[in-house]
Amino acid sequence: MAEKILGRASNQEVASGDIIDGTVDLAMSHENTAAISGKFKSIGVPRVWDPARIVVPIDHCAPAANEDYAKNHKVIREFVREQNITNFYDIKAGVCHQVLPEKGHIKPGMLVVGSDSHTPTYGALAAFATGIGRTEMAAVYATGKIWLRVPESFKIIVEGKLPDMVSAKDVILHIIGDLRADGANYKAVEFCGDTVDHMTVGERMVLCNMSAEMGAKAGMVAFDDTTRMYLDERTDRVYTVLNPDADAVYEKVVHVAVHDLEPQVACPHTVDNVKPLSQVEGVPINQAVLGTCTNGRVEDLAVAASLLKGKKIADTVRLIVIPASTEVYAEAVQNGIILDLVKAGAVICNPNCGPCLGAHQGALAPGEVCISSSNRNFRGRMGCKDAEIYLASPATVAASSLTGRITDPRGV
Repeated sequence: MAEKILGRASNQEVASGDIIDGTVDLAMSHENTAAISGKFKSIGVPRVWDPARIVVPIDHCAPAANEDYAKNHKVIREFVREQNITNFYDIKAGVCHQVLPEKGHIKPGMLVVGSDSHTPTYGALAAFATGIGRTEMAAVYATGKIWLRVPESFKIIVEGKLPDMVSAKDVILHIIGDLRADGANYKAVEFCGDTVDHMTVGERMVLCNMSAEMGAKAGMVAFDDTTRMYLDERTDRVYTVLNPDADAVYEKVVHVAVHDLEPQVACPHTVDNVKPLSQVEGVPINQAVLGTCTNGRVEDLAVAASLLKGKKIADTVRLIVIPASTEVYAEAVQNGIILDLVKAGAVICNPNCGPCLGAHQGALAPGEVCISSSNRNFRGRMGCKDAEIYLASPATVAASSLTGRITDPRGV
């Protein structure tokens, strides 16, 4: 898929290892747009190459937590107005990696760049999407071009029916634990197999989102009927399907059987420090976070609500729930999911990145322990270098909030 998409973007036949000068189909930047705008202006180009191909959400610290963030947001609002960037989503929309797909910006066959490391999320819709730096993004804003080395490709075949209360999050944590944090450095990782075939687009987004945690340049899932149905609800634009050939050659093929997989937990302070839940069950927690761009969709909130409905979370736990977007939030309100979570004792925050980056809404104190459905547990990630973060599925997060300890959702 990577070779086909990057070949289309550079209008030539390519192979892994080639350097291409690609035409960008879509560029995304969020709060770092303020810094990017300064770099862009220093280039000396008065206008961005194509304002219709740039999407700017404000999502990392929304609403602004202090004056510095407020100033940053003001710079962004002025820049998008000055450059006539109409695909601007202010603080009311949600997290970029949820907003772009659900608003129909992402289509198969696209070359997408984003100034965020979890941009590979969009590969769930059969696009090549990758994170780039701020200086690179300023150059993309000016030219609409980027040079890339065509990555080698890994094929990860996931097979088997997922056991009850085991999800895509457990699958990707298991894969990262096996391959390690550098196991797919600068590779294009294609997820396939009958397990992936039966996943929703949201579940595929979980896989692609966290492919970044094993170093992948891009995470991807081939176009199929599931992709088509998702897109039919969100866009009427023509797109190009560039699935891999049946005889495509991969640098590495990994087989993953999930029929007997148990819930997985990434332990402090690295995402690849993954253990079966049974090995860490009982660890006391102070906070549980449900949401973020990894697991803040309706299906994630619904799983948690199914475990929490009619119950109360532990008095020693703060359960923070952050829907990934306003669209998700509204649907969860309409179908009663939010009410069930609130009655159980959850605190519902507006759609944004929240505690995931540690700027506000759930920052941790020294000595505290959090279990989160987010994608990173690095030291200091939630605002405190002396706190500990465990990563797990929405089901495990919800079950743990009930008991005040890391808990297997299958027993709740």
